[in-house]
Amino acid sequence: MRWPSGVSWAMPCAATPRRMSLADAVLVTRPEPGLAETMRTVAALGWRPIAAPGLELLPKPFTPPRAQALLLTSRAAARAVPPLGLPVLAVGEATAAEARLCGHPDVTAAEGDAEALAALVRNTLQPADGPLLLAIGEGYGRELAAALRASGFAVQRRVAYAAHAARHLPAPALEALRQGRVGAALFFSPRTARASMALIRAAGLAEAARTIRAVAISRRVTDTLAVLPWAEVATATRPDHLSMMEALGEAR
Repeated sequence: MRWPSGVSWAMPCAATPRRMSLADAVLVTRPEPGLAETMRTVAALGWRPIAAPGLELLPKPFTPPRAQALLLTSRAAARAVPPLGLPVLAVGEATAAEARLCGHPDVTAAEGDAEALAALVRNTLQPADGPLLLAIGEGYGRELAAALRASGFAVQRRVAYAAHAARHLPAPALEALRQGRVGAALFFSPRTARASMALIRAAGLAEAARTIRAVAISRRVTDTLAVLPWAEVATATRPDHLSMMEALGEAR
């Protein structure tokens, strides 16, 4: 076989230009705290992140009761509750890190969900040592409180923040959906998923989901997403930020 004139082994092959998909945007539906962090990570994976929080969070100060420990089930709760001089048991590493940043010195992290937090409580605390303070978002935490009470613990639920559905999608999100530029959407809780899908439907853009890959942090969120006709629904292997980014993957 004869090589074309002027070509040698030392010459690199011309690289084929990589064509980026037109659907290069990712809707990030979580509110702060966490929105900015996820936006940065999504951008590092080569996507174009678009902030589209489905919820707005508002802190609700409360007078803390006597307790042997503080239980935190979200970063929003960790940010809303000031240091109380109590040991903190957090639902996962992200919530634990937020609690430490907010000044809580004694923080232990569970494995990422309410069931794991309940197991951590049972393994490290005793009902006889006093009640537990469970700081939650409005409408959350009832199942966890019931599970701990069934194990003999007294649980004081206190609402640390309220979550309200956003009134509309931001203009960049609407534009990307209308132009078919959204390749994926990230959903971090059932409530956020429901609120975000309601906004998409209210904008008359439900059919846009047919070309979008939805990424859910848990099976509960996956079940919630059945309302819209997504092209695909991927579920993170673990309910944490890293697994969500792995499920999203790099832009192609």
